[in-house]
Amino acid sequence: MRHALGRVLSRRALGGIRHVRVVGEDSANGLTARVYAQARQDFGLVAPPLALHSGLPKLLAACWMMLRETLVVPGDSGRAVKEAVAAAVSSANGCPYCVEVHESVLNGLKAASPSVAAATAWGRTCLDASTVAPPPVPARQTGEVVGVAVTFGYLNRMANIFLPPSPVPAQTPGAAGKYVRGALGWMLRGAVGDVRAGLSLDLLPPARPTADVLSWAGGAHEVSDAFARASAEIERAADQAVPPAVRAAVREVLDGWTGGPPGLGRGWMDPLVAELPPADRAAGRLALLTALASYRIDDDVVEEYRQGAPGDEALLSLTSWVALTAARRTGEWMTATRPEGSQE
Repeated sequence: MRHALGRVLSRRALGGIRHVRVVGEDSANGLTARVYAQARQDFGLVAPPLALHSGLPKLLAACWMMLRETLVVPGDSGRAVKEAVAAAVSSANGCPYCVEVHESVLNGLKAASPSVAAATAWGRTCLDASTVAPPPVPARQTGEVVGVAVTFGYLNRMANIFLPPSPVPAQTPGAAGKYVRGALGWMLRGAVGDVRAGLSLDLLPPARPTADVLSWAGGAHEVSDAFARASAEIERAADQAVPPAVRAAVREVLDGWTGGPPGLGRGWMDPLVAELPPADRAAGRLALLTALASYRIDDDVVEEYRQGAPGDEALLSLTSWVALTAARRTGEWMTATRPEGSQE
């Protein structure tokens, strides 16, 4: 029954994905089918933030690998603490879709506790380098909790671009919305406690973890391995899709970024875009907004970019690279302030 309901919910939800074509569960094959099968087994359904990547199967695998090995695997910190971080980070990133989903899961876990409350408070502040405190967990759990925060830094940006504000279909009557949310939360928490770490890792080839991931992942080996493999694939996809000048502009902006939104409107990025070659300016606008204000991306920004790079592959490759680069930037400061003698 769970899998049948998951297919129904997934089919309805996938219809709301914008800007890209999605591979349906019934037509998936190869790597896409393997990812979808794992998602149904471990996560309850093929969720839209995952499926929106299906136009590029290896990016789909990269997204699933990060999501599964950080959030879906309970680990030492437990699913409730991880869901609390996911919901709080999503709120801080201005992603109403992910907030609604993960608050529904958390509410269904009935997991009110000091540890969950502390995780929520930390998640709301961890995206600002001036306010972030050490994660409120023993040091051995840091990699798990920061991994969730970085993963949702990525997913929130992608959801803001490609998904509607709510997982409840727009045509759903108001009174029925709470039942849809309840069913969705029930589906997504269905495998809690039954998910073993590392089972997604063979979806992509091995890669060496980057220094920033090693700095926070610590002994969470499956988490660091997942990020290494996923990051390497996202970088490969971006090689052809992200113009060098745009890549340099994004890195320069993120190097000086310490969290928080940019200025009002889009005037803050006009001087940056003006320095780009004319052919790269549409990509530059989309990239800079993805990095710092994904919730301000509208159809016009995407369509302007598509005039020069019309395919789904280019759009997914550019946005996924920027989203992960920005999310990894936040991970750099989440553990930088852990004092000596912290809880072990």
